[in-house]
Amino acid sequence: MAAARRGVNPEDFAGHVPRTRSYRRLIAGLFFAGVATFAQLYSLQAVLPQVSADLEVPASTAALTVSAATLGIAAAVIPWSLVADRIGRIPAMAVGIIVATSFGLAAPLSTEITVLLALRLGEGLALGAVPAVALAYLSEEVHARYVAAAAGSYTAGTTVGGLSGRLVAGPLAEAFDWRVCVWSVTVLCTAAAVLFLWLVPRARRFVPGRMRSDAGPGMLARLARALRSPRLLALYAQGFLLMGAFVAVYNYLGFHLIAPPFLLPVWLVTLLFLAYLAGTVSSPSAGALAARLGRRPVLLWAIGLFVVGAALMYVPIPIVILIGLVVFTAGFFGAHAIASSWAPVLADPESRAQAPSLYYFAYYAGSSLFGWALGVVFGHSGWGWFLATVIGMGVVAAVIAAVLLRSDVPTDA
Repeated sequence: MAAARRGVNPEDFAGHVPRTRSYRRLIAGLFFAGVATFAQLYSLQAVLPQVSADLEVPASTAALTVSAATLGIAAAVIPWSLVADRIGRIPAMAVGIIVATSFGLAAPLSTEITVLLALRLGEGLALGAVPAVALAYLSEEVHARYVAAAAGSYTAGTTVGGLSGRLVAGPLAEAFDWRVCVWSVTVLCTAAAVLFLWLVPRARRFVPGRMRSDAGPGMLARLARALRSPRLLALYAQGFLLMGAFVAVYNYLGFHLIAPPFLLPVWLVTLLFLAYLAGTVSSPSAGALAARLGRRPVLLWAIGLFVVGAALMYVPIPIVILIGLVVFTAGFFGAHAIASSWAPVLADPESRAQAPSLYYFAYYAGSSLFGWALGVVFGHSGWGWFLATVIGMGVVAAVIAAVLLRSDVPTDA
């Protein structure tokens, strides 16, 4: 880094603060990084029936196109954190987004499901750079008092990305081939990636390993440090349990609503993804509240909303189910914004990239495991027991947070 070469101590820079141009550029840049990542990740979810018909595969096999990408992210977040320690945070994210966009442009050319799955896996492996690195970069570059609020804005970008990928691809599928739909989302992601690269400020408080005479602890030592703290393990548990339950609800609520007694049309059920907008609001709001009240109480309140929203979905009235889904979604993204941004803050400087990477490993592992396992509960025991399991997972997450995450004042870790 230039600052390091000139002999300037990176610690002399206290961090970006709100109402400054650099802070606004950082927040906007990471917002667009979230859009570029998660629009690509979930775009195929909206066109799975078309993929199934075109490639002549069962629905469960078509759904693997989403699972392959999330599996790639889970496998890649830890390696990407190590790459970022070596080459720098922004270069690692830039390489990941550019490579992922290339895979995204190639994926719709597939004429066989195996080729499509391989390309989606590659896309996920590349996309893993953003969740692996973004929060470490943010925690280093933003003033400590405002990290939680800034992370909430980044999480809002991930919700907009996930929503836009589905809503751009889904309606287009009525008139065009699924390939056109996915290309359209990839073009959107390309524009978002360019905006990210243009806006995000250079790192001022981190010196890449290739530019340091002391490389610091090795890979295994950094991972061990990030696994040693009970408080960090508690945060990983939040991602594992809450994301697993969240994905499962969105996977199976549609099946619940198209069946008796509701018999809602499929096109109407797809609009449920608009509930993601609740997360776009709750993520920065939770971060701002945490800056004033502390992370732990806001995390517990967000999990409370998650549980209340799930309970409302017991009521067999569509409008009540929709309200429950909105509350549930707001609670999830609020909790996720707090837990994900807390991980790099609790980690020591040498494992600051590994802590959020392990959080996201647990996050996507929970998505993969419970996204399938709760489907078994739904299929064998029905909606009531399914929701009871979701609520139980939220309660367990809250107990872990209450016991292992001590109260913090707004400005500390």
